[in-house]
Amino acid sequence: MDPTGFVLVDSIMNKAIADGNTSGAVVAVVRKDRLVFLKAYGNKQTVPEVEPMTTGTMFDMASCSKCISTTLSMMQLIEKGRIRLHDYVDEYIPGFKPWAGESTRRITVEHLLTHTSGLPASVDAELVSGRYGENCPDSLIKYIATETSRNFEPGTDFLYSCVNFNTLQAIIQNVTGSKLCDYAQKNIFDALGLRHTMYLPLDREIPEEVLALVAPTEVQGDGLPLKGRVHDPTARLCNWGNSGNAGVFSTAEDCAVIAAALMNGGEINGRRILSPLTVELMTTVPDDIAPEVGRALGWDVSSDYSRMKGDITSRKHTICHTGYTGPSIVIDIENSLAIIIMANRCHPYDKGGLNRTRATVANVVASMCISYPKL
Repeated sequence: MDPTGFVLVDSIMNKAIADGNTSGAVVAVVRKDRLVFLKAYGNKQTVPEVEPMTTGTMFDMASCSKCISTTLSMMQLIEKGRIRLHDYVDEYIPGFKPWAGESTRRITVEHLLTHTSGLPASVDAELVSGRYGENCPDSLIKYIATETSRNFEPGTDFLYSCVNFNTLQAIIQNVTGSKLCDYAQKNIFDALGLRHTMYLPLDREIPEEVLALVAPTEVQGDGLPLKGRVHDPTARLCNWGNSGNAGVFSTAEDCAVIAAALMNGGEINGRRILSPLTVELMTTVPDDIAPEVGRALGWDVSSDYSRMKGDITSRKHTICHTGYTGPSIVIDIENSLAIIIMANRCHPYDKGGLNRTRATVANVVASMCISYPKL
């Protein structure tokens, strides 16, 4: 890569901080299997006191948990023959109601992964926890299975939904007999040798050395920000922080390792989490859902949510995802390039916005690629 363009990345990130769109950030760029750029900007926190950002800061990954934990776990189970994409959800969650229109159509695992199930965007976490008590995962999945709406015929439309991934979590746990946080830790994070990627369940003590690395998120009613507690309401109020839609904490460098493994067919440094064919399946938009959806399995490719991958990366074979709290991952499989932005967007007061920042950084970094070797 031509390194001179990283001066432009500095300028874009510093402007995002000056404009109040984030208190701080870490940017990592991967080219093939090499980390070519890693830099911290701004502050890790500003409330209750100011702490500068460091490259080792752990961020609440929010919805990026969907792709780096839940999706990778599901793809492992698919390649091991324990789950199929076209299995019906009610085979794993008895009583899971279908869509009922002019005819009845059952929801599949693929529908959940591509956000084409018709399930609602989210549940009212305060309503669920108020009815069943805080941290009620069994009641949450029963509520999703029997009471939430089915908004359209599965496979025919798109509605981005955390509920899809709460449901995938229940399937993974029913099949493996393990909590998602424990399965992902053993089979993905530890398997890749990641040192600072993990769930921080509310019912487990957080080691002080880990808590010291975590960037806080939004200030709460007591005047203090959440720190080491997941920001997402469903994960925090209903799922003990162990949730299919959110709950992972990670660093830019660890996410760079995940990206490098996927660009290398599921393996990095002799550590394999998926086979090359499984990676290809996961990163391809299925041909049996509505083509305008533009979602691969657990990842975005070309939906309206994908604009943060910029204008220059591969149009057909770049996967991406964002998290509400500020992180984003862009992986151009075709051109062996990954761009990770870990930002503390909602600290201290959930007022920032990074859509344009992400896209402009992606454009600058993609334009720096001198050659485009294929895998």
